[in-house]
Amino acid sequence: MAGCARPSPEAATQQYFDPYEARNRKIHAFNKGLDKAVLRPVGVAYATVVPEEFATLVQNFGENLATPADVVNDVLQFRLKDAFINTVRFTMNSTIGVGGLIDAATLWGIPARDTDFGETLYVWGVQEGAYMELPIRGPSTERDTAGRIVDFFTNPLSYILPSPEKSYGTEARVVSAIGYRGRYADTVDSVLYDSADSYAQSRSIYLQRRHYKLGDINTGSAAEDPYADPYGAPASNSSDDPYGDPYAE
Repeated sequence: MAGCARPSPEAATQQYFDPYEARNRKIHAFNKGLDKAVLRPVGVAYATVVPEEFATLVQNFGENLATPADVVNDVLQFRLKDAFINTVRFTMNSTIGVGGLIDAATLWGIPARDTDFGETLYVWGVQEGAYMELPIRGPSTERDTAGRIVDFFTNPLSYILPSPEKSYGTEARVVSAIGYRGRYADTVDSVLYDSADSYAQSRSIYLQRRHYKLGDINTGSAAEDPYADPYGAPASNSSDDPYGDPYAE
């Protein structure tokens, strides 16, 4: 569900390292078929039936349970200030935020600093590698794919909480992602089904937005992201990344 916005003319003509394009296009076709048959109708039904206020509570809950993984990656990236901020956010939202249903930290002016292990690998100097499209998960790179695998194991809550509680955060994020698909159906449909080459569109936007984010963490820039995700619902806090992996622990 990533990478669905129209790129600038410069973005459309930029060349990318995509040696697996033939295979990637087959996976992209599979993902489009799955979207048409399952994700879109379920997402539209969810967005139609579920009030937006309730959907926000689900999103907040999932994001809060994912915050300890952000803290781990902040430490691994030697960003101790961000680790402290995210720790404070998790504590506040888990207590006065009613178990994370309310993003109390943002209301108190403490925005989130979301991250992942793919970003950690970037900080460590690991090269991006080739572009990849993954089944269901969509656009990625070799570095980010490795990071996603590690992300399954970086959340301390997965080792502390008993089953089935440890899976609640992931489930909430999946539900939120489905809600995004329905809420922004027209925008997504215009790329997936109306564009001349939805694969090239998705690849261009994913890579350029990822490059923007990774460059931004080095510069500390607060500039507006020119590749903002049309899926991104007005989140409970301004720094929520609607591209965030719904399956991340």
